[in-house]
Amino acid sequence: MIELFNIQKTYRLNGAPVEALRGVSLSIASGEYRALMGKSGSGKTTLMNIIGLLDTPTGGEYKIDGRPTAGLSENELADLRNRRIGFVFQSFNLLARYSALENVCMPLYYRRERYPQKKAARALERVELGHRMGHFPNQLSGGESQRVAIARAMVTEPTIILADEPTGNLDSVTGGQIMDLFQDLNKGGTTILLVTHEVEIAQKAYNIIRIRDGLLEE
Repeated sequence: MIELFNIQKTYRLNGAPVEALRGVSLSIASGEYRALMGKSGSGKTTLMNIIGLLDTPTGGEYKIDGRPTAGLSENELADLRNRRIGFVFQSFNLLARYSALENVCMPLYYRRERYPQKKAARALERVELGHRMGHFPNQLSGGESQRVAIARAMVTEPTIILADEPTGNLDSVTGGQIMDLFQDLNKGGTTILLVTHEVEIAQKAYNIIRIRDGLLEE
């Protein structure tokens, strides 16, 4: 499903080049559950952003289902993200002025889906938040907010979910519940790539990828 060949990413910092990725090659098959581990500054978030089509590499080739992503327009990239990829972030990224139900509806609005609220309600029920649909983010606990974010990621039925430190703001018990949700999604056929710096979280995945100084380690 995901194929990266010699991916490089160089940023400019005060005019000087900074190599965030220095030639990463990686394949992720459909239905896999993999964790990406690395210290701060190792390049793991940069790699996640490139896989999620939020950033573009400065070198190398990236394919999804055999389709090269280089040369795609912003609209084509946005459409591919919306149809194929779900995102879960450490900071939840919920819109404060909207209810849990409305937050989950957002990706469906972009797709101009019919009956978005019905689909969003089903997604919230799946993460056991059917009773909190009308609540706003400031009325939810951290664990509930993350479950809303997971419902928003899965409401479009993506083939892959990218989760960047999804338990970073949660206590260990709540974090364990969130990881159970990811395992259930994976058992249902969703491919999951999880970014974390916590060994006990990474061990929930079936395979661990380690990155250091912009290169994958054996």
